[in-house]
Amino acid sequence: MKYNYLFLVLLFSTISIISGNAFERKKYNFNSEWSFQTGDFPEAKNIKFDDCKWKKVTLPRSYNEDDAFRVAIDEHTTGIVWYRKHFKLPKSDQGRKVFIEFEGIRFGGEFYVNGRSIGIHENGVMASGFDITDYIDYGKENVIAVRIDNDWKYKERATGSGFQWNDKNFNANYGGISKNVYLHVTDKLYQTLPLYSNLQTTGTYIYAREINISKKSAVVHAESEIKNEYDSDKEFRFVVEIEDMDGKIVKKYETPAIKIEAGKTGVVKAQEKVENIHFWGWGYGYLYNVYTTLYVGNEPVDKVKTRTGFRKTAFRDGMVYLNDRVLQMKGYAQRTSNEWPSVGMSVPAWLSDYSNKLMVDGNANLVRWMHVTPWKQDVESCDRVGLIQAMPAGDSEKDVDGRRWELRVDLMRDAIIYNRNNPSILFYESGNESISEEHMAEMKALRDKYDPYGGRAAGSREMLDSKIAEYGGEMLYINKSAHIPMWATEYCRDEALRKYWDEYSYPFHKNGEGSKAYKSTVTNTVQKKVDATAYNQNQDSYTKEIVTRWFDYFRIRPGTGKRVSSGGVNIIFSDSNTHYRGAENYRRSGEVDAMRIPKDAFFAHQVMWDGWVDIENYRTHIVGHWNYTPEVKKDIYVVSSGEQVELFVNGKSKGMGERSSHFLFTFKDIQWEPGVIKAVSYDSHKNKLSDHEIKTAGEPASLKLSLMQAPDGFKADGADLVLVQIEVVDKDGLRCPLANNLITFDLKGEAEWRGGIAQGPDNYILSKELPVECGINRVLIRSTTKSGSIKLTATAEGLPVQTLTFTSVPVKESNGLSTYISGEHQPSNLTRGEVLGGESFKVSRKTVDIIGAVTETNQDKVRNSFDDNELSEWSNDGKLKTGWIIYELERDAEVSEIELKLTGWRMRSYPIQIFVDDKEVYKGETEKSLGYISIPITPTKGRFVKVQLIGQSTDSDAFSDIVEVTGKIELDLYRDPNATDAKGQLRIVEIDVHESVK
Repeated sequence: MKYNYLFLVLLFSTISIISGNAFERKKYNFNSEWSFQTGDFPEAKNIKFDDCKWKKVTLPRSYNEDDAFRVAIDEHTTGIVWYRKHFKLPKSDQGRKVFIEFEGIRFGGEFYVNGRSIGIHENGVMASGFDITDYIDYGKENVIAVRIDNDWKYKERATGSGFQWNDKNFNANYGGISKNVYLHVTDKLYQTLPLYSNLQTTGTYIYAREINISKKSAVVHAESEIKNEYDSDKEFRFVVEIEDMDGKIVKKYETPAIKIEAGKTGVVKAQEKVENIHFWGWGYGYLYNVYTTLYVGNEPVDKVKTRTGFRKTAFRDGMVYLNDRVLQMKGYAQRTSNEWPSVGMSVPAWLSDYSNKLMVDGNANLVRWMHVTPWKQDVESCDRVGLIQAMPAGDSEKDVDGRRWELRVDLMRDAIIYNRNNPSILFYESGNESISEEHMAEMKALRDKYDPYGGRAAGSREMLDSKIAEYGGEMLYINKSAHIPMWATEYCRDEALRKYWDEYSYPFHKNGEGSKAYKSTVTNTVQKKVDATAYNQNQDSYTKEIVTRWFDYFRIRPGTGKRVSSGGVNIIFSDSNTHYRGAENYRRSGEVDAMRIPKDAFFAHQVMWDGWVDIENYRTHIVGHWNYTPEVKKDIYVVSSGEQVELFVNGKSKGMGERSSHFLFTFKDIQWEPGVIKAVSYDSHKNKLSDHEIKTAGEPASLKLSLMQAPDGFKADGADLVLVQIEVVDKDGLRCPLANNLITFDLKGEAEWRGGIAQGPDNYILSKELPVECGINRVLIRSTTKSGSIKLTATAEGLPVQTLTFTSVPVKESNGLSTYISGEHQPSNLTRGEVLGGESFKVSRKTVDIIGAVTETNQDKVRNSFDDNELSEWSNDGKLKTGWIIYELERDAEVSEIELKLTGWRMRSYPIQIFVDDKEVYKGETEKSLGYISIPITPTKGRFVKVQLIGQSTDSDAFSDIVEVTGKIELDLYRDPNATDAKGQLRIVEIDVHESVK
């Protein structure tokens, strides 16, 4: 066993022993019995203020939750709101330490206990803590009061600086105390809390080193910051116990006795090798409880439970390694609010797990929270469900300086300290856009100071030429790297409501129908006649685009050469109450809707993403439904990971589909007839791999109600929620895909209606009349503080009345305190199993290195075109006759493929010839893309590759004039004012030369 320890002053101390009974640290759920009122009430800080007429709530609760999805983000209610809570602590707690922890408020808050100020907190994102020991009247009623201002223009009091991330485009303004609150009672000799804001403490840090994946072992380190607030010196032992998910202590170790002086703070450490470890991974949320206990003599005086997991990471050769296995990142860029209609972000832990696990069920492995740090509940949820996280600090969309940059650094520091024990975090995002090298170095220094052994990469969006960042990747575009991993931080902005099947089904939606204007909440201006095609699609076209866009990354995955893509995250997962571009006042680019009902694109990702890199489990999905009218003849789309797909209608083959983007198979002009449509996928030898079928549903016959709730029941705490699914089904129970019936609901019992969402007035928020869309919808129902039976009745014209009865269970609570913390009662998801080491891909082609190049102009810049830096380029002087470059390969090679990234890739087509030695192997116009293009050629052996411009380039946007939230249209031409006029330009960002692997 090894151990070491460090204290500021330890020598020549007088030792005293704590006498009396041992005290166990208490952590209380402090969410119950709050009241709030909008408006400013300066006297509300006082204990005798009359709040009996204020609204009674259980936290977390945004005071403007009714705005969620009812109005656009920039119309969310703002202003001053006060929260108050009455509570008691027993006299027996006098002489101990009492801390209050707020997981987060929005935006700036002032905090009072019994009329006395305990401090402020202003960043609107991160957790904060306060020492309220000396403010409490023990055995008597106490009042905590919080004044919160959620103004979009809130300024830091001390400096007058704004907070960059308080931005109307990106962060829904759910104001007030929208996250959990906890109360901690400890001994005066205690391990601190990981709450740097206000408390200036760093808590406990658990990490593993010397990780051996093959032998399933690691040295587990435990570090705790210790404070002695006694008037005398203390001697203690630091004991570490590691408990597995079966409740078994698998390792116990400790330090010898340590002395700490009165009033001093220091760090104690212990470590030991642990065998037979289960390693945390994608879809395998294996977690351990690590107990760190301070013993004085034989008495435990302070015990901290840290729930964590162990995993091994590496970021090299352009790839991400998890537990010695390469993983291509695939997932979603999700708004940090992760909100739901009519409740915003303030949902119970089980619902966070439901939403986050749904990403994993769709074979996503990464969620990139956007712009600001996620709240602790979502962080812990990702631990449980096995979903990797990219954790930002706070940002809008650019680098800043001065106090605004300092605020970002402070926020990242607090977030690292608070979340460094959560194994699901693999990336620290230092900026939503590129930041300076100086700023990147500052962020890395924070990581190295507070989380040096967490196995996390520090980087930022873009950072394509950074010498400091440990990962990067653009928004929208395709990047490759042989150095640090490059993964797209958000790609594919197309949008589609779930209710739009195709052009042949009600409401017969064609691409581009809907809004013909775009409002920027940055400039508050409306841009007319915007092409709405990308923002108003139906499920057919949306799914096709999802497949096409992912193939850009899959095509250059690990195994396809020296420079590869580490994947990307699609924007977004669930429809979001943030900036919008389409017809609705919320964003519809989710693969599931706001109630987490999947769209067809969800299943497309499930097919394409089922593997660490290469496909490991074969799947097939038919896009759409099979309920049409006899005159309909339409194209049928199938997403499959097979090599070929055959379509059957009522058992009759319609032949093999036309393959595109690797995963998409199109069957032209299929005549509808009632019955069964089935797609069967095969390998190249026509061995069956997978299938999928859809049946024609009959006429609507009844409603079907299904209850979804926490594994341990519906808690009568005033904050828990159930999700009820409503379907219109035929006589055989099959969902009717064209049903849009209006459902009327009646709720009786101890419950509060929150409802759902649908297209219509105010998006039907809070309405008890709600239509199903495509035969299905969902509603939320919240508990009260009384337990009992609840009855939900649903009626629809022409269908039998349907009822659902369920019960809420009591939660023990006394004097405003409860020991029930819901996150500690949610199970881990282990469905994907423990995957350790091994190869996750087959090498399909090999890159042939370029050792030099010759050209007529700008010879000094030729290396820019093969330097693995996508922010450098080579170009000629704009004259057609100089538009050529000859590359020398490291050896004679049988060249089979040329890959190019050409400046203006989205806008410009270049007419070129390619030669291997003196043999022409390609002639034509390059296609437009979001990054790289591939030019397969007949394998040709040679040493030199020549790229020759043979005509003037042509410009036009091939991607629907992608509009930024500011209204700016990106041109992808490196901001060269002469680029659009210089038709004789050949401009190469990167070239890769490949040969096939035989």
